[in-house]
Amino acid sequence: MATELLPDGTSPEKSINPLFKWLNDRLDLVSIWQLAQKKEVPIHKHSIWYYMGGITLMFLIVQIITGILLMIYYVPDLNSAHASILKINTRIDFGWFVRSLHCWAANLMIFVVFLHLFSTYFMKAYRKPREITWLIGMGLLVLVMGFGFTGYLLPWDQVSLFATKIGLDITSKVPVLGDQLATVLRGGSIISQNTLSRFFAIHVIILPLLLFGLLGIHLLLIQLQGISTPKSIKVSEVKYEKFFPDFIFKDLLVWILALNVLFVLVTFLPWGLGEEADPFAPAPIGIKPEWYFLAMFQFLKLIPAYIGPIEGELFGITIIGLIVLILGLVPFWDTGASKKLSKLATYFGLIVLLSMIIFSIWGALS
Repeated sequence: MATELLPDGTSPEKSINPLFKWLNDRLDLVSIWQLAQKKEVPIHKHSIWYYMGGITLMFLIVQIITGILLMIYYVPDLNSAHASILKINTRIDFGWFVRSLHCWAANLMIFVVFLHLFSTYFMKAYRKPREITWLIGMGLLVLVMGFGFTGYLLPWDQVSLFATKIGLDITSKVPVLGDQLATVLRGGSIISQNTLSRFFAIHVIILPLLLFGLLGIHLLLIQLQGISTPKSIKVSEVKYEKFFPDFIFKDLLVWILALNVLFVLVTFLPWGLGEEADPFAPAPIGIKPEWYFLAMFQFLKLIPAYIGPIEGELFGITIIGLIVLILGLVPFWDTGASKKLSKLATYFGLIVLLSMIIFSIWGALS
């Protein structure tokens, strides 16, 4: 068998680069390189969806870098939070650009995570042996939405305050632990300094720690299990390319394209800042949550105050929870052994996806 060459074009035995030799003795870079050379990625008509995970990772890197820069100037205090964001937007060189990068990248990351989740779902990539990978992916979606929810309050403007009130009111309706969870998040019975401090801590410490832990396991499982090929694709129609350098270079090109989209949005639609929050002022007319909560918000609006003896919001949240539970457990009831269950899973996913799109558009226009 031919010996795999190293990045400098030499064989591992003949490499005389002192720095490479020093690192290889400690990190076993030769084995890592040889593993990368052996790993392959399937090529077929649905291969475009394989890039969604990489795009998500790229937006996450943008979030980390811009988030650290924003933390230098942001002050998580009721009397200073809004002023510190205003200072970033108007007085710090390129501050508006960094903040807009952070806000737009957050929204694009959540959008791509949804794409990644549903493309994985419809390609049946959750089946054995990838059940744990799917469950962790669901957990990552919850975490990125948690980032969006906690980060939305931090500018402390009027819209973010009342949108957070709506979110916490909905949280309080969650069965069993809803009231306790909402109280813990608020730090009391009303939104106050405790709420802002807790949201800031959750946003910059707790959620990142959880995210890095789950993401590390998620990426490790993908490396161990490889990339799945949909069962609907014939073996004769599938080709393979090396993960490195072929797929990696394509992935980097997709990153550049996604970054261009991000820069265009930031340049022509910079993220704004509303008036400073006033807890005693009336709620702004037509107040709504961010787009990724709109479907749930609109669905709950349609439910009457009571359905028999059950409170309407409690009933609606229970339905949403059951839908999420069914999606999370899909690897265990659609194992591929039954064509009927496979079709049922596909139809169920289509109904959920179309409902989310319809309710989101409805909520945005209403």
